[in-house]
Amino acid sequence: MTEKKVIVAGWCIVDPKKRDEVVESFKDLVLRARRAPGCLDLAMTADPVDPSRANLFEFWRSESDLKAWRAASHHPKAVTRLLRVEV
Repeated sequence: MTEKKVIVAGWCIVDPKKRDEVVESFKDLVLRARRAPGCLDLAMTADPVDPSRANLFEFWRSESDLKAWRAASHHPKAVTRLLRVEV
């Protein structure tokens, strides 16, 4: 049986003055993830309505691909404190 595709979605709230810097800090991670086996899409984007919110979207071919990525990925250094995270 083939594994089901996996979607990870969520958002974080940060200081609005730092939001764009937070999104930019994920650029390398996004580029690496998109080249990773099983990654169908990954994005960290600025919310168009809320200046303090950054949105996360991940789409993986399988849970095993996602787990492999999680084991090998390195998150960017913290630019600012995340005030709230929902994933």
